Amino acid sequence: MKIGIFICDRYNSCAGGKCFRSMRNREGAFDVYGKDEELEIVGYTSCGGCPGGNIENAMGEMLRNGVERIHLATGFVVGYPPCPYIEYFRDFIEKKYEIPVVIGTHPIPRKYYVTHEKLGTWDSEEWKDMIKPSLSDERIRESYD
Repeated sequence: MKIGIFICDRYNSCAGGKCFRSMRNREGAFDVYGKDEELEIVGYTSCGGCPGGNIENAMGEMLRNGVERIHLATGFVVGYPPCPYIEYFRDFIEKKYEIPVVIGTHPIPRKYYVTHEKLGTWDSEEWKDMIKPSLSDERIRESYD
């Protein structure tokens, strides 16, 4: 499976350690892939900053590299506030490029989970669906703090 990852631009200097770790361990949003399924990152870049101008630009290169699935990194949902464009990014990529999009990469770190629970950020059914791939269990969330 050839994967492209977009990260939120507020984390543009992120080296991807948690994303790559979760891919290797098949945790968070990567737990849907079998342990024997070969995964290859064919693109890793930021959205370019609000409102996400690099989403369209970078897709061209990812497509040339054979991308089969896009992951919108967990940072899009755990930031304060979460990305207001995340649904648009998902819908745009899926409709324009016909590439499936997964919201999330690494498990949501416990510290972010606790804060967003207090804030009520993810109380709606829509948000519960969006964070589900990255939710994991308490033990795994804590290991990503």
